[in-house]
Amino acid sequence: MNEEVGISAELNHMPTQELMVQAAEVRDIAWGRRVTYSRKVFVPLTNMCRDSCGYCTFVKHPSDPAAQIMTPDQVLSEARRGERWGCKELLFSLGEKPEMRYGIVKKELARLGYKRMTDYLADMCALVLAETTLLPHVNAGTLAEDEIDRLKPVSASMGMMLETISRRLGREGMPHHACPDKTPRQRLRTLERTGEKKVPFTTGLLIGIGETWEERIETLHAINDVHVCYGHIQEVIIQNFQSKPDIAMVNCPEPSLDDILRTIAAARLILAPEISLQAPPNLDHRHISYLNAGINDWGGISPVTIDFINPQHEWPEIAKLGENCQTAGFELTERLPVYPRFIQKRSVYLHPRVSECIFTMARADGLATNQFMDAVK
Repeated sequence: MNEEVGISAELNHMPTQELMVQAAEVRDIAWGRRVTYSRKVFVPLTNMCRDSCGYCTFVKHPSDPAAQIMTPDQVLSEARRGERWGCKELLFSLGEKPEMRYGIVKKELARLGYKRMTDYLADMCALVLAETTLLPHVNAGTLAEDEIDRLKPVSASMGMMLETISRRLGREGMPHHACPDKTPRQRLRTLERTGEKKVPFTTGLLIGIGETWEERIETLHAINDVHVCYGHIQEVIIQNFQSKPDIAMVNCPEPSLDDILRTIAAARLILAPEISLQAPPNLDHRHISYLNAGINDWGGISPVTIDFINPQHEWPEIAKLGENCQTAGFELTERLPVYPRFIQKRSVYLHPRVSECIFTMARADGLATNQFMDAVK
């Protein structure tokens, strides 16, 4: 703890440019000058949720005509569209446990033959594995042990943004008020449970939602502490809040570029070097500067589907992103939803069924085969 306090105090007083230089050095040693991305199709299995976060535009109330639970046919249709455009990953994004809040969701799930959304999700992952070449990555929020057990055999990796460990943001008038799944202890337990069960896992921070700089640093240390115990955190995302119409935080200021860069650099210096550090390239047009702050990955980029969380921000063209990376001195390379170090230990981290699929899609170095920058179909 004393060491963490010392690091935090040093970061607090270090100029942003100096932070960035040190972070870039750490990145170069651990990851070199290669920056990766995952070519994926996004499938929003349901946009209903029992939480009502103050910054979210993805979630719809069941009374909204846009509220839905996707059918198996719709899931397969999107998956096959992703295949045609060269995607290798299918990201299932969904609201957290809407059946625990809304009777109409419970009835719709029952009509499909399920009691829990995560059980339906597991079967949709199995459907994708059986009928396509895509690898499911699931972002289902907080998970109990039995839910992780259901999902691991049919998914390549899982994820959940920790966002922040600030309990203060759960108070009345704050963005996590009355959001049971955003309780920091609940989210940390999911990180710990997936660690115990050896799941390659993605997490991250959402910055600009009312947290302090000190709370960001504490959140980064909390993630790293879990990784030190279990070794399963494969990537951490630094995602900047974006204002959108029709949200409670519509008038809240967005983080400045300096704030984003400073947080990225701090993350690279706090997190274990083997944890991949990513930031979305579609949430700020100056994203190439993130490379100077220590990132080594752009996350998922889809040539097929929009960013359902930030629909007003288009994905960059992959070919153009590659050119810009090259100009900055980096090689853009496609990866799979599982990072190479976990593929090397696939007997520990991957179910045999998933491992078999990954084996046909990975190069000798664990990155994606058949890479290309532009859609061909």
